[in-house]
Amino acid sequence: MKVFFTAALTIDLDKETWECAGCGHELGSARDNYKKGLLVRDREPSEIHAPILDAERYDFTFAPDGDWCRILEYCCPECGRLAEVEYLPPGHPPAHDIDLDIDALKTQWAAREPLSEPALGPEFVAPPHSH
Repeated sequence: MKVFFTAALTIDLDKETWECAGCGHELGSARDNYKKGLLVRDREPSEIHAPILDAERYDFTFAPDGDWCRILEYCCPECGRLAEVEYLPPGHPPAHDIDLDIDALKTQWAAREPLSEPALGPEFVAPPHSH
């Protein structure tokens, strides 16, 4: 059974693997960090956050300093779908941000119907305007 976990990731509980939610490409063990199965692009921070002030005149331009911050983009190696972006200090290993109890997840989903697409909450209904 496949469980939708994020907009970019599913888990195949039968095989205990992470998969790309876009193309189904297998990314590795669901008992390990999903990022190990993704391509990583180390971005120059000023490519993402353009300096607001002239770097010739000012030391601080509102763009992150590449000596202090790196931006990592994680993408599916098959279809290129962006799965995660993280801001880290240089030299810091990728964050292990999702750590699941796979056995408990299997038990929780054993009696549920499989889903063919992510289940979303109810449509947002704006509160009535008061005049």
